[in-house]
Amino acid sequence: MFFCPIIHPKVTMTVKTPKNICIFEDDQFFTLFPLTYLRPVFELRCGAVTLAERIRRFFPNSDILYQCRDYLAPLLTENSAAIRVNQMINDDCLFINGSVLCDQALVNTVLQNTDCTFTYNNKTIAFWNKLTTSKKEIDVRCIRYPWDLIKLNAEALKDDFEFTSKKIHGRLYDGVHLIQPENISIGADSKIKPGAVLDAEHGPIIIGNGVTIMPNAVIEGPCYVGDHSIIKAGAKIYEGTSIGPTCKAGGEVEASIIHGYSNKQHDGFLGHSYIAEWCNLGADTNTSDLKNNYSSVKVTINGETYDSGLLFVGLIMGDHSKSGINTMFNTGTVVGISSNIFGGGFPSKYIPSFSWADGANTAEYRMDKAIDVARTVMARRKVTFTPAYQTLLQYIFEMTSHERTS
Repeated sequence: MFFCPIIHPKVTMTVKTPKNICIFEDDQFFTLFPLTYLRPVFELRCGAVTLAERIRRFFPNSDILYQCRDYLAPLLTENSAAIRVNQMINDDCLFINGSVLCDQALVNTVLQNTDCTFTYNNKTIAFWNKLTTSKKEIDVRCIRYPWDLIKLNAEALKDDFEFTSKKIHGRLYDGVHLIQPENISIGADSKIKPGAVLDAEHGPIIIGNGVTIMPNAVIEGPCYVGDHSIIKAGAKIYEGTSIGPTCKAGGEVEASIIHGYSNKQHDGFLGHSYIAEWCNLGADTNTSDLKNNYSSVKVTINGETYDSGLLFVGLIMGDHSKSGINTMFNTGTVVGISSNIFGGGFPSKYIPSFSWADGANTAEYRMDKAIDVARTVMARRKVTFTPAYQTLLQYIFEMTSHERTS
């Protein structure tokens, strides 16, 4: 959760703020697998907040509704108790695509033009729940693939800093070095230990509540560290990195997103990667994020191979997956949910969900064992493994079975 008191911007508009805002996901969620197996597109993190939180902060006086895939609704309802999920809407409502990286320009445009359906590259971005007779093509930042989140993360972090208190709370021990402290925000009860360096010369640094930065860690902005996370001693956290709540991060991390409740606390390199929740990267796990021939990285998602058009793409790892010590991931590797990767050499660049991967060899991970481990891991962070969560895991197990038998 975004830690700082939110400063809501003044919205310049010629119409009143909508009574309802519905954040929806469209039918392109599958190009964001495995990150969207257990969550809607709009629950993905980019910058210091999720895509949904980014939209919601522009509409503090509107009721928020979510629309998502039916099989996600029970768990999303549990996790968002104050928000209506997949309910009919009869009142005045503005629909906004949850894959958009919302900003002030988009808000102004949609509030000033209530008779249009707004599109971007033929993708519906926003519309009002009334008959519209025209379409308007607009320029927005839109998330279609996992590497879009990584590519836009530094830019999103700079946007997010404007919504923080821009104050330094918590405790700074003697020997802490802050470079351009006016670009640093630190939440309550956080501790920055001796020798730590927070370098905000090239972008802001946002530290949540109850964070511990251990001695001699170096953090370069733009960067975000979420509530109750720990940055280990001697860690090197480079620009463009977001570390969500209740994580442990160490070693070398560059231009990556760790969604939350995951650990990469030992030495090893994580670059241009997205790690979902409840993951653990074993000691000396390393990711390649650049090909030796400097060509663009190709990535396989949901059975299709896409050219990212980028020189740098590292590891995309789904929820509850883990790597053993000394694991090496090739450029553009995708790991599904609840998989275990270990052994010598590079594993396959695509590892199906619920797999045991020993080098190039894979076997199916038993569902009952996966559930037992997930329940244990979540309990260690005092998070309840609910029946709705178990039902969703079992659904994804069946949904992805063809990948493990092909």
